[in-house]
Amino acid sequence: MKLEDLVAKLEALEKQVEVLRAEADIRRVQARYMFLCDTPCPEAGADDDAERINRIMELYTEDAIWEGVGSYYDNQFGRMVGKAAIRKHFEGFWGTKRDPALVLNVHYLTSEQIHVRGDEADGQWVHCQPWIFSDGSSLLRSSRLNNAFRKENGVWKLARTRTENVFVAPLTSGWAESIPEKSVLMRA
Repeated sequence: MKLEDLVAKLEALEKQVEVLRAEADIRRVQARYMFLCDTPCPEAGADDDAERINRIMELYTEDAIWEGVGSYYDNQFGRMVGKAAIRKHFEGFWGTKRDPALVLNVHYLTSEQIHVRGDEADGQWVHCQPWIFSDGSSLLRSSRLNNAFRKENGVWKLARTRTENVFVAPLTSGWAESIPEKSVLMRA
């Protein structure tokens, strides 16, 4: 094999490895976002809503966009541009006492597609999440996600979170048992 052929093969392999690393990093960013949004929050030290929001905001670019789209989510979520607006959105969700209170919310991701283009990428997922409230009411929510990512200073971050409703379905009261009051998963 000629030296130039070997160099070309190594360069191609290096580009493939870069894409695979980017996909893995993006997958971790998206999963971490969902993990931090779970209730009760399973991450040690993120029991406090302000700390949870701080950790979520670390995942976003300064100019990020968070938006709900489609006839159902346009009115429910709207569009926030920039970290300050996104933070305010999360403070409105976790910073207010709800009646009935949210006692369980878990995010499940599926149908993943990630497309990397240099230092930018997009990813699509279908996400499903059960919600259980303190009054015993429950619902199952499903959404499609079409998110954008950008690599900044060697770190992949969310540049856009875009979510569209697929369905919301009521669940029968009492369908789940043994609901934890708090998570101890990542505590020593």
